[in-house]
Amino acid sequence: PTPTPSGSKSSFPTVPTRPDRMTRSAEHRLPTLLLFVFFAAIMRTGSAQTAALDLQGHRGCRALLPENTIAGFIKALDLGVTTLELDVVTSADSQVVVSHEAWMSSEICTGPGNRIPDPSGEQALNLFQMNYAEISGWDCGRRGHPRFPQQQPRASVKPLLRDVFLACEQHVLETSRSPVTYNIEIRSAPETDGRFHPEPETFVRLLRSVIPDSLNPARITVQSFDLRPLRLLHKSAAPYAISLLVDEHDDPEAKLLALGFTPDAISPYYRRVDVDLIRISHARGMRVLPWTVNDPAAVRQLAVWGVDGLITDDPEMAAVVLHACRRSVR
Repeated sequence: PTPTPSGSKSSFPTVPTRPDRMTRSAEHRLPTLLLFVFFAAIMRTGSAQTAALDLQGHRGCRALLPENTIAGFIKALDLGVTTLELDVVTSADSQVVVSHEAWMSSEICTGPGNRIPDPSGEQALNLFQMNYAEISGWDCGRRGHPRFPQQQPRASVKPLLRDVFLACEQHVLETSRSPVTYNIEIRSAPETDGRFHPEPETFVRLLRSVIPDSLNPARITVQSFDLRPLRLLHKSAAPYAISLLVDEHDDPEAKLLALGFTPDAISPYYRRVDVDLIRISHARGMRVLPWTVNDPAAVRQLAVWGVDGLITDDPEMAAVVLHACRRSVR
């Protein structure tokens, strides 16, 4: 479904008429004309936004290739994304691993001997309790993804973050494309400290240790639903942009207050985004980066409203929609 503005009494301003100074036919035409002009102005503004909109490939481009894999990230680069969005967890031997879950997902992962995890016991296959050598013995791509029928199955291991940087930076050089930025999600929560991940201080330290010195820190954003690593990065004046993730059940304003400072970006579930949230966020100096936008109508609407970027599983679809938005107002 397409998001609709909330908290707004009317989509357009009331247009006063002067019946004593116009004919009846003109009286009927003028409001319509003004509405058309107003809408055209919105579309022109939206077009300017889409021209610079940050197209982020969610976990690479998992609509087409296995998620959080080097092959998926390279494909996303070839599709023209400006940012690679990815998730990180840690292993027992303190490696930073690119993975959404801190365990082997029963949906997509296959272990040695073609072992498929039982959904009820998958969390026992805890990456935080496995060395990376053991993690790399699992495949998380050749079965495909049941919720993404267009995804091409491909044998894939969960990569180390440092290897993702190496592969993607090399591909950027080989293809002479513009440098890509990275939006890295720290997967942690207070209730799972020491069980699925280290405490925030260690997690942040490990992450920072594998970001190459040669990589311009302006090309790194760190995001999280967990407020603690974001506060640590802010307190230490880390040279990375900070983005606050807001889930579908959280109030964005309440979560910002709990964070205690104004981050560089706010990243809400896309159905929680409306024109008021965008306006208020921009007034505070925050970019608005909704997730995960896989519906073409929602991509179009959010772009017209003026979001700063979109996180999508299907950057190929989103790029086509955004290109059509730009062409429609030329």
